[in-house]
Amino acid sequence: MVCFQAGALAQMRGWEVGAWGGASNYFGDLNTNFRINRAHLAGALSARFNFNDRLALKFGFHAGQLSAYDSDSDNTFEQRRNLHFKSPMYDGAMTFEFNFLPYVHGHRELFYTPYVFAGPAVFYYNPRAELDGTWYDLVDMGTEGQFRGEEYSTTQGAFAYGIGFKTDLSYRWSINVELCARKVFTDYLDDVSGVYPDVRDVEAQRGELASMFVDRSEEPKIGEPGRQRGNGKNNDTYVTLMVGIHYYFGSIRCPALVR
Repeated sequence: MVCFQAGALAQMRGWEVGAWGGASNYFGDLNTNFRINRAHLAGALSARFNFNDRLALKFGFHAGQLSAYDSDSDNTFEQRRNLHFKSPMYDGAMTFEFNFLPYVHGHRELFYTPYVFAGPAVFYYNPRAELDGTWYDLVDMGTEGQFRGEEYSTTQGAFAYGIGFKTDLSYRWSINVELCARKVFTDYLDDVSGVYPDVRDVEAQRGELASMFVDRSEEPKIGEPGRQRGNGKNNDTYVTLMVGIHYYFGSIRCPALVR
């Protein structure tokens, strides 16, 4: 069904579902100069409810991977620090959308629009690092002197926000492009936030293996107790750039012709 009446505002309301593919990238203590050289494949599923031609509510589930290496940095201290991580990323978000232009599926003129969106999210992560060919969970290592039972949680909240563009392929199908950032409510996405602990204390609490992840710098070591290891004043962020295909289940009520 297509509304052909020029200038007429059809009424749109209903659900649509979609699948997405794209890339994810991390920014934080191990990527302070906004490198995108370690972007990873990401995917998502979503459901959007259109209240009208301007407002919508979308539920999305995203999956991907994040990583960063100090060896990629052009900062001398970060190169000496020599830390790295990789982590799975799974999140669920509920975002409110606002269309800059009236958007109505199947309309001859109102078939595309840029839009903005924002809303709460919950995500799971688990930073890991490699040693002698084996990858280890860093949350178990207490790399910044965390006592047992006081480790950071690998499930955290976030605020998702971004911009997008959508256009019809047909009455039922549309294509969407979105750039979405998540400002996370933790600075341990990369296992780096505060200062170096005393390596001897970490070894006493968690063993020799854990102490080896505290300071990965070459000799002479830079990780004196109390020296800055990360910047705890700014939480980490990750970004996804995705393209999605949506299928619309709702109906369109075209305005009656004026006689």
